[in-house]
Amino acid sequence: MSLDSSLDLSVVVPVYNEADNLGPLHDELTQALARTGRSYEVVYVDDGSTDRSFALLSGLRSRDAHVVVVRFPRNYGQTAALAAGFDHASGAVLVALDADRQNDPADIPAMLAKLDEGYDLVAGWRLPRQDPLLSRRLPSVVANAIIGLITGVRMHDYGCTLKVMRHDVVRGLRLYGEMHRFIPALADDLGARIAEVQVHHRPRRAGVSKYGLSRTIRVLLDLITVKFLSSYSTRPIQVFGSIGLASGLVGLLITGILGFERVVFGVPLAQRPLVWLGILLTLMGLQFITMGLLGELLVRTYHESQNKPVYRVAELLGRARE
Repeated sequence: MSLDSSLDLSVVVPVYNEADNLGPLHDELTQALARTGRSYEVVYVDDGSTDRSFALLSGLRSRDAHVVVVRFPRNYGQTAALAAGFDHASGAVLVALDADRQNDPADIPAMLAKLDEGYDLVAGWRLPRQDPLLSRRLPSVVANAIIGLITGVRMHDYGCTLKVMRHDVVRGLRLYGEMHRFIPALADDLGARIAEVQVHHRPRRAGVSKYGLSRTIRVLLDLITVKFLSSYSTRPIQVFGSIGLASGLVGLLITGILGFERVVFGVPLAQRPLVWLGILLTLMGLQFITMGLLGELLVRTYHESQNKPVYRVAELLGRARE
């Protein structure tokens, strides 16, 4: 990611078949960003649109020097579009915003003011939600509760794309799958200071929603990934080894008891399901411990081959003398 110290803001907007929204959205963005008094750019990422979106973005670029357009050859998804926008952004502060105009650009100045209070990431909390109750709002409430419980980062609205973030925090994020919705949890793992503010949510005026219940399973799977990466990415033996030890000990206990009964009381072992259960649990224990050891080797190879640190320094005051 490049960083131009003379540029204050980069607004990243993923676009997928939003031709009818782009003109009004850009006008609103221009007005809102002008009020901040900061230098800025707007990075539109065309995520393989099949309508007139790219033609309109090209027109915006020809008329407005603040516009940067990144075009994908096909649709990769919102997470990839945001990641590409972050990679091509040059500002000291990054703003993520949906192209469907349900996020209100007028909220950006207030979120920047909140960021200036000393936070590293300010996330939007959409109120009142202008989405269908059963297909969008209710699943969102459940998902927010589950994500907060598992990650330990309690927020009202993980699904709101509107976020304001510092460059150094975004630089440490690695986004895959559907992980854009977990940005606050990933940033918290880097030690970022996070705030959440209420923002306006507007009904969709044009275009078709790209979201639905089909994303639920993918989000849950990515949630498991986020939890593993945040808690055990540098110590996989602790999660796999714990499961392996528990399984192996239970298996050894079962086989030990059955062996004692066979030797002392002469109880036959043939046709006893517990025998197979004990053997199965013991073998599973060995497999999980082996997976943990292999994970440790992979983690060390990953970090050492890239010289990738396992920490993030927030400040450095002074330097030790050599």
